[in-house]
Amino acid sequence: MTRLYEYQIYGVNTLFELDDQQRIRLLHLSSAPLPEAEDISEQRKHASVLVELQLTGFNQPGHKGTRLSNTMPGAALTFQHIEQQEDRLSITQTYTKACSLTVTTHIQFFPGIRIVNVWNEVTNTGTEPFGIEYISSLHIVGVNSTGSSLPYTANHLYLPHNSWTGENQWQKYSLPELGLLYALDGEKLQDSTKVISVSNHSSWSCSQFAPIGILENDYTGMTSFWQLESNGAWHWELSDAALGKELALRLSGPTELHNHWWKKLQAGASFSTIPVAFGAIPGSWQEAVWELTRYRRAIRRPNEDNRYLPIIFNDYMNCLSGDPTTEKELPLIDAAATAGCEYFVIDCGWYSDGYWWDNVGEWQPSEQRFPGGLIEVIQYIKSKGMIAGLWLEIEVMGINSKLAASLPDDWFFMRHGKRIIDHSRYHLDFRNPQVRDYATSVIHRLVQEYGIGYIKMDYNITTGIGTDQYSDSMGDGLLEHNRAYLQWLDDIFAAYPELVIENCGSGGMRHDYQMLARHSIQSITDQTEYVRNGAIAAACAANVTPEQAAIWSYPLREGDREEVIFNMVNTMLLRIHQSGHLSELTEDRLLLVKQAIDVYKDIRSYIPMGRPVWLTGIPLIDDEWFSFGIETADRLYLAVWRTHSLNDHFSASCSAQSIQSVAQLYPNPAEDENTSYHVHGNTIHFNFKQNKMARLYEIDTSYNEAR
Repeated sequence: MTRLYEYQIYGVNTLFELDDQQRIRLLHLSSAPLPEAEDISEQRKHASVLVELQLTGFNQPGHKGTRLSNTMPGAALTFQHIEQQEDRLSITQTYTKACSLTVTTHIQFFPGIRIVNVWNEVTNTGTEPFGIEYISSLHIVGVNSTGSSLPYTANHLYLPHNSWTGENQWQKYSLPELGLLYALDGEKLQDSTKVISVSNHSSWSCSQFAPIGILENDYTGMTSFWQLESNGAWHWELSDAALGKELALRLSGPTELHNHWWKKLQAGASFSTIPVAFGAIPGSWQEAVWELTRYRRAIRRPNEDNRYLPIIFNDYMNCLSGDPTTEKELPLIDAAATAGCEYFVIDCGWYSDGYWWDNVGEWQPSEQRFPGGLIEVIQYIKSKGMIAGLWLEIEVMGINSKLAASLPDDWFFMRHGKRIIDHSRYHLDFRNPQVRDYATSVIHRLVQEYGIGYIKMDYNITTGIGTDQYSDSMGDGLLEHNRAYLQWLDDIFAAYPELVIENCGSGGMRHDYQMLARHSIQSITDQTEYVRNGAIAAACAANVTPEQAAIWSYPLREGDREEVIFNMVNTMLLRIHQSGHLSELTEDRLLLVKQAIDVYKDIRSYIPMGRPVWLTGIPLIDDEWFSFGIETADRLYLAVWRTHSLNDHFSASCSAQSIQSVAQLYPNPAEDENTSYHVHGNTIHFNFKQNKMARLYEIDTSYNEAR
């Protein structure tokens, strides 16, 4: 006799079925209405185990290829109970045959947000250890299924490719384009061996892809989406299931097969998977991003930085490039203050007399660079009404650092008895309490002695697959380090709640939401070419909330009016990371920088409450024209870019029934002879007379009936 468990919490509908063998199955997790259980095939029910768990030495019955399905004892777990605590469900299962364990699945719901956060906790309740090769954070069969007879190949998958200086490049694929075909063998009716999988293998959590996926069904109108929350290794995969008739999604942290992770769970010990976010809504990929934006704001550490969005000047990009001195900094500080910046950050190089890459680690200021002391420059920044900041890379030490040479090996990541060296640096192991104490002492010194209010925390190397020192596997060492680093960050923010710490990993190589649930600001890219920087900026709010997304603006020494405007528009709907040799700009070009910052100060309060919109699609890095907007209840701020195009015209259609008015915010339209626009219905038609141009508009949509 089967039993159903139905839950409708904050707009998310969940259906479980308990069969006569006390096996619980997850049949529905979506904001779509609950289906009738009898309309779901027995094959799908059988495949819909709540947790996939593979232990070493256990069979994997019915296994097909490298997919992480049909696991044991995952398929043999026995249901014990389900508990609801206001906004959380906890489902407990046990296994007591070849070993003894308990698995508890936690599903967290959020008011007003159609997303759940899910993780599993496994506890060894026996007397002997066992080895975990894989455990899912979330397993769903029938993704985007609505009871339709359409095959799952009707879905399209959006993947966010990531690369240094080429971040946030979303591509749309059909499932057959990625090799997943529907019901290959209709006579035998079995699952295929094909898996669409995305993995991250190192401590750059976004080295190849952001840990996000969006699956849109063009026929049913359903979109499922997910976000894996790990500051290191992770894995997700799509495959067919239920005898080749359904689509299955598995989200997890590191695995033995893909990430060199294996965990020996001792008697009485517990292990928790990484948390993952999942939602399924009637709507498009853009509506999925809106839901993710609300969710990211909800899980983020409350902070003033994301409310006020102060303007940061940083001396690195297309400026001092890691070669700061007192002589160079003072005129930049003057120019940044004149332009209206509110923070001034001295980037890398302040701690070394010359070449510094391979000797970092002590974080003491260079007397040669700052003859009057670094404090003199910091006090000058403060005298100009700005908060001072410094660059750090706290997780590394250079191979030529005298301090690193004096320290024992257990301070560092190790493999096969040797310190791991990546790009002439060692990687510190934050599992070691002495490492954490040292890192804390550096932060205390910078804040208490130097009066620093901002730290750019960079991260330019990776650990590779992990460390085998004091760990069950290399991947396990990496995961434990990552979790220790997060705890250290929590302790720092508890000690200094007003301190702003920027998350940077060679730009955007670590923009996951373990880091961004803590950091208020994220460096999006190190792209030095301002035209390409615009496309990265226009896409990044799909991955990071706009009020956390820091984009460089770096007017060139030998540039023109349009180059300054393009640079500034890149930043004006996100977070301004101002740079460039402002003190060497002509007066009229510096005035354009100040004009943009003044406009930004007028509109920045709308960014944390707005939602990102792409009226003309999410751009790729070399698109000829593109746009990006922030939409609130009654207005739309829209940036429009032309890069290299033979076409002077570009059109964008709004969701409003009718546009009440359009105003150019930047640059001052009274001084602009190169652009024009006109409105027809809900479409705005733009004319830009030349390449490499950008403009910012305010559109009144107060009669938008859809809102």
